[in-house]
Formats: sequence, structure tokens, C-alpha cells
Amino acid sequence: MADELTLLWQPNQERLAKAKITAYMASLTQGGRHFSNYEELWQWSVDDLQGFWQSIWDYFDVKSSHPYQQVLANASMPGAAWFEGAKLNFAEQIFRFNTEGLAKNKIAIIAESETRDRVEMTWGQLHTQITAVANTLRAMGVQPGDRVVAYLPNIPETVVIFYACASIGAIWSSCSPDMGHSSVLDRFKQIDPKVLIAVDGYRYGGKEFNRLSIVDTMRHELTTLEHTILLPYLDQHATLPDAMPWSSLFSHPAAQVKEMQFEQVAFNHPLWILYSSGTTGMPKPIVHSQGGSLIESLKSSALHQDLGEDDRFLWFSTTGWVMWNAQIVGLMVGSTICIYDGNPGYPDMRRLWRFTAENKLTFFGAGAAFFSNCMKAGVDPATEFDLSHLRSVGSTGSPLVAEAYQWIYQHVKADLLLASISGGTDTAAAFVTACPIAPLYAGEMQCRALGVAVYAFDESGKALTDEVGELVITKPMPSMPLYFWNDKNNLRYLDSYFDHFPGLWRHGDWIKITPRGGAVIYGRSDATINRHGIRMGTAEIYRVVEDLPEVLDSMVVDLEYLGRESYMPLFVVLREGVQLDAPLEEIIRSKIRTQLSARHVPNEVIAVAEIPRTLTGKKMELPIKKLMLGSPIEKIANPDAMSNPDSLKFYSAFAQARNKEMKM
Repeated sequence: MADELTLLWQPNQERLAKAKITAYMASLTQGGRHFSNYEELWQWSVDDLQGFWQSIWDYFDVKSSHPYQQVLANASMPGAAWFEGAKLNFAEQIFRFNTEGLAKNKIAIIAESETRDRVEMTWGQLHTQITAVANTLRAMGVQPGDRVVAYLPNIPETVVIFYACASIGAIWSSCSPDMGHSSVLDRFKQIDPKVLIAVDGYRYGGKEFNRLSIVDTMRHELTTLEHTILLPYLDQHATLPDAMPWSSLFSHPAAQVKEMQFEQVAFNHPLWILYSSGTTGMPKPIVHSQGGSLIESLKSSALHQDLGEDDRFLWFSTTGWVMWNAQIVGLMVGSTICIYDGNPGYPDMRRLWRFTAENKLTFFGAGAAFFSNCMKAGVDPATEFDLSHLRSVGSTGSPLVAEAYQWIYQHVKADLLLASISGGTDTAAAFVTACPIAPLYAGEMQCRALGVAVYAFDESGKALTDEVGELVITKPMPSMPLYFWNDKNNLRYLDSYFDHFPGLWRHGDWIKITPRGGAVIYGRSDATINRHGIRMGTAEIYRVVEDLPEVLDSMVVDLEYLGRESYMPLFVVLREGVQLDAPLEEIIRSKIRTQLSARHVPNEVIAVAEIPRTLTGKKMELPIKKLMLGSPIEKIANPDAMSNPDSLKFYSAFAQARNKEMKM
């Protein structure tokens, strides 16, 4: 088993010389600042927030029609005031290059899906389509601050309509069409949208899913809607009474105006609204700013992910996950964004690797679970595909175990940057991330992100090194939420992040900062198991259990029954053909006992068909714990916010039987 001390990769001289962060550091040297390594650069970036973020603004030549008066006028959290006085537009930044001469013919988007054939869109075509759509939306009455919501898959049209909205100053919000209507309405109803854009349906895993009835329900229940636009996707002839066809956006007289207009808005003007997972309660509508999202995107895409004009960039995602937002901002640094809509495991786990090879991707990102599933399925991309163009692999969504790191270097490519990152929808940014000029160790994210003052804190508020603690941000970031929509007096916002350490952002993750400045995430701090005084993150248990070839997936919950000893079951999904017999159960128990803690050996090991997960792939530990502690199933989880809602049937029956037994 690989451990966190295993060195897996170091950048060679060519990579060091060509890295975007190397050029950035050289620009700082010209300004009189000298740094011998990344850790020194990071320390300066958090010690001098104003100097650092000003350098990002200047280095990337952020286009602004009005200058800012001060980089950071108020450093309090929440409420930090960034770049006051500046007027800009998020969408304008993607057309700083690639719109004139030969660059107009450079490919901006490559897209494939299960539903239709491969398509390419040049920068010139992208500019033309965004211009037409934006001018039509204006003619329809869409103004700065209006909400435009999308029920769209990850396809080029979604990119076009988003940037059109951003150019107007309208506020964007999207959900993936694999989400049910109640889950979508829980989100969209909160923000009173003026326009809805939706598809008629899609294909996933070889099956067709018609969504016309759901779209019809949504448009009648969203009482503030003035327009519904239908994009035929599953059926090119699909219509909906009183809905505008997508083609009308281009045939409208306003669409014939060729001039692109970019509404100049304040730095803190809202750009998009993202949502918490919504597995329980109403999802939190998190509002992000145009300027904060812009400057964070430039920094992260270029300096940490090492993306530029020669890159082809995919981060597999649906439009309901923040990684869709992270994908489309690749255009900010001139990269070609490569998008795929469909089941990444259909017809097998090689689908995205085939897409990567055929389209000569330089950066391929996905959720951590994807790589674990490839590893379990015996996929060997290095020998099965030509990955000679691939320079970087990205992973996020949940902790990537050290063994998966090792698998990537052994079975994907030996010389690449593994950009394992962790952040959140909450900031639409990474806290700990990749560094193309630093060595990489198994299980460890290489660095704390520039400008992000992230630390591990103990319960007393003391910063820890090489020990696990709460992930805390001690200074503001430009991409922190402006607020939650309709959150009176910021009550939900304050309660979500600032209740534990007043004035400091507590994210809810366990983290360890290593002596070399890297970081290891151990899962959610609210999913920690405290057995007999020893605290352990569930991710540590999963790492050990899922290292077994027989185990495909797992979930553990600790049930603390009042007045009784705690009961901790471990649920496991086994490889096809494998039975949970006594010898295998003992192997599982023994691994936990010897590699972790005798006190965290489960009371019972139970074979299940599926582990319940959210639409973004997170294991639903807390909802299942609440279910087993007696909460009714309709209150612990929203099926429309799950990727596999039918899995709840087993856990509900298990909980009922267990609770009945406890009452005897």
C-alpha cells in the first residue's frame, strides 16, 4: 500500500521552464519580489493580500472600464470589500484574444455526447453565437440582475447561453436534467427567475429520458417566469406549447446585430448562484460575484492547473456541479474546453479515456470515484490508448486515496501533473490544489492555493502542522460568497461557516498540513467517528476497506443510541461474483484493526447493492445515520438530489428492523 511519504512525481526542467507559474514568478522578480520556492510565494500571497491580488489583476491584464480605488478596503469575514470602484464584465475576458485574424478559426469547444455526434465550435463561431443570444435576450427584456435558469446538460449551447447572460449582467443558475423537478424547483423557486432554458430530454447509459413533462411542470410552478426556451436535444422535432424554440434566439431581429455588448458592472455584481447539495432541507443558494469569480478563475486555471492557449481541457461534470463552472472558465486563459455529456461508465469505464485519446486532451479531470472505479475495473489507459498529449490529470469531489495516486502514475502516465484539489461550491474555488513546479507525494495535495490562508485548527483555535484538524480560512478570498439569496440578516450564511470560529471560515473538512506545505483531506469533520475517545475520519476507513480487490465501495456510520453502546455497521459493495462469507469478513475486520484502530472495527459488515450518493457523488453518511437513528426517510434525503434514490429502500428497511430490535 502506498503511503503519504511516497514520492511519485517531480517536474522536469522543461515543465518547470514552461509552467505558467514560472512566468508569473518571473514577473514578480521584475517588480522587486524574489521567491526561491512555492512555499515562500504562498506565504507572501496570504501575508500581503492586497499586493498579491493586485499582481494577479496586473499579470492577467484584467479588462476594466473603470479603475478600482483599492484592492481590499475591508478585510472582515464575511463582508470583505474587493476592488471597489472597478467596472468590468466576466464574459468580456474570454475574448481578449482569439477573435481576430487566424485565431477566429481556432477551436474553442469540442463536445461529444451519447445523444448526438461530436461537434466543434471555433472562437469565431462562439463569439457570433454569444452575441446573437445576448442581443435577443436583451430584446426579450433581460436586464442586469435578472435571473436566468437552465435545465441543460453539459453541451456547447449551455456555454453559449451562460456567457450571453454574463455579458448582460444577468444572474445565471443551472441544474442538470438528470435532477427531478422537485429538486430543481427547490433551487429555482428561491431565486424568482425571469427566463428558463431547458432540453426536451437526453440519453444516459444507452437509455432515453424524456423531460418535457418535467419542464412543463417547472414552468407553471415558477410563477415569475416570463419566457421558456426549449432546446430540442433528444428529439430534434420536440416542441412545448407557448415555449420559444432555441432557434428563435438566432432568428430574432435583434440577433442580426453583430456588435457584442458587455454590460459594465461592479466587481461584486452577482454572476451565478450555486447550491449546496440539498440532501436534507432546502439547498442554500450561494451567490458569487463577477469580479471574484473572474480573478479566481484566472489564478487557478493558469497558475495551479497550468492551463494556457495550447491546452485541451476536460473536467467531466454535469451542469449541477461546481466543476462545470470550473471547466468553462478554461476559456479565460485561451484553452479549448472539451466536454462530454453522458455516462462515463457506458459502455464501459474506458469511455472518457477514449475521448481523451481521440481528441488529444492535455488535461483530463474527473471525480475521485471515477479513478477508483477505473482501478477496480482493471482499466489500463496507458497500454490501451495513446495518451502522449496528456500533461495533467485532475481529481476532486472526495479524497483520492494514495493507492489511486499510484494507479494513475502506473496505469495512466508516469510523467504528468496530478492535480488533486479540494475546495467547494461555497467559494467556487480550491483551498488546497496543484502546483506544477513542486514534487508530488501519494495521497497529498501539493500545496495551499495562492491567496488562500488555509490552516488546520484544533478545537481551541490553534494552528496545527502535521496533525489533523478543522479546515479553517483565516483571511478573506475574493471568491467567497456575496451572500445567500433571500437570507435575512445573513443568518444562514453566518451559521454555515462562521459559528464555530467567529470571524474565521470553518469549512467542515478534516485536513492535515504537512511540513512541506502540502495537504491531506480526511473527509468531512461532521462525518467523524468518535469511538471510545479516538476520533477518525470515515475516509480513513474507506481507504483501507476499498483497497481490498473484493470491495468496490463502502460506507460506515456510527449509531450512538441513548443509554446503550454505540453500534457501527460497515456497508460494502462487492465485486460481481464475490460473496461476503466469514473469511472475507474477517479480512475486512483485520485490515481495519491492524492498519487503523481496533476500536474502529465495525460491529457488523453488511453486503449491499449500492452506497447512496448525491448527484455529485458524495456518500450520504449523515442522512443514513439520521435514518437509522429514527428520522423518517422523507426528511433525511431528497431523492431528486441523489444519483441512486432506489438505494434508500434497503437502508430504510434495515433501519426499521434495527430500531424495532432496539425497542425490545
